[in-house]
Amino acid sequence: MLQFFALGIMPYITASIILQLGGVVIPELQKLQKEGEEGRRKITQWTRILTVFISAMQGWGVSVKLLNTPSQGAPLVPVPALLFTISTVILLTAGTIFLMWLGEQITDRGIGNGISLIIFIGIIARLPAAILQEYKLIEVGQRNWIVELIILVILVAIIAGVVVVTMGARRIPVQYARRQVGRKVFGGTTQYIPLRVNTAGVMPIIFAQSLMFVPNTILSFFPNNETIAVVARMFSDRSFVYASIYGLMIVFFTYFYTAIVFNPKDIADNMKKQGGFIPGIRPGNPTSEYIDNILTKITLPGSIFLAIIAILPTFVNNIFSVTSAFASFFGGTSLLIVIGVALDTLQQIESYLLMRHYDGFMKSGKMKGRVGQGGF
Repeated sequence: MLQFFALGIMPYITASIILQLGGVVIPELQKLQKEGEEGRRKITQWTRILTVFISAMQGWGVSVKLLNTPSQGAPLVPVPALLFTISTVILLTAGTIFLMWLGEQITDRGIGNGISLIIFIGIIARLPAAILQEYKLIEVGQRNWIVELIILVILVAIIAGVVVVTMGARRIPVQYARRQVGRKVFGGTTQYIPLRVNTAGVMPIIFAQSLMFVPNTILSFFPNNETIAVVARMFSDRSFVYASIYGLMIVFFTYFYTAIVFNPKDIADNMKKQGGFIPGIRPGNPTSEYIDNILTKITLPGSIFLAIIAILPTFVNNIFSVTSAFASFFGGTSLLIVIGVALDTLQQIESYLLMRHYDGFMKSGKMKGRVGQGGF
């Protein structure tokens, strides 16, 4: 049976990535990104249109694969027809569009990014079934409960490491000169520029995965081609070739995406306009070079950590014979997205609580509001 939401929200993510990268090389997109709310509205419209196109292409690929997939010696689709291909493309595209609309509604009326929350829920929904599979292995005697306990301890340690790296940042002090306007004195304070160890987030893994899926995607259109089938087997997620190329691509894309989202020159120019400077560093180009040097150094361990996390599920699966569903929570995009979205959502909830004069999560177990103030 063909699932209505089989494509998920990934076509929308792919379209967003394409337009974000296009802003680096296409002047018109660069101009729209700097136009504020009006520019963001136009980019959103283009993202929706591109999402429909990508969903239609992927839906077509799914229909071709289903037409060429046998089931118990007989074709999976008894009567191949043009109507089947058209209906498959329409249904799968409609499912992605509905998820896109739902994510936008959550963003407008809820807390956090709706698309990220949909991906988060989709990943977490697989966790109970994965734990149940592990429990059945213990129940039938295929795994010792001590080994399972060790696996859980490793999982907790990996989660703690991802949280530390995700929250880790190098703070660069910025001193602002004191100036007097009328009777008021401005400046004279010290602020910090937080350079995160993992500035790129989960995007390098998504970029690398998109390219690593190319052989299998091509194979779906040419299922009987032996050459493409051999290449696809080489890029299997359990092969050493796959792990090596995958890790190197993640390191490359980490530097690539960090250079896109963080421009030291713009930071240095804004600091200079506002009268800010880094102690011991001259404003302008020296400040830009100083920030870029620090960012390059802290990005290296962050990129290596991302590469290790990305290929970790494969090694866990091979060493401990963990089920594939449970192994996916040991690393890769699943773990990084879950932790990243959870931390961002908690921070936004915390900011809403503090804005309404509540103590927040960390003060005490109860949320106390001021008398006469509006709240939840």
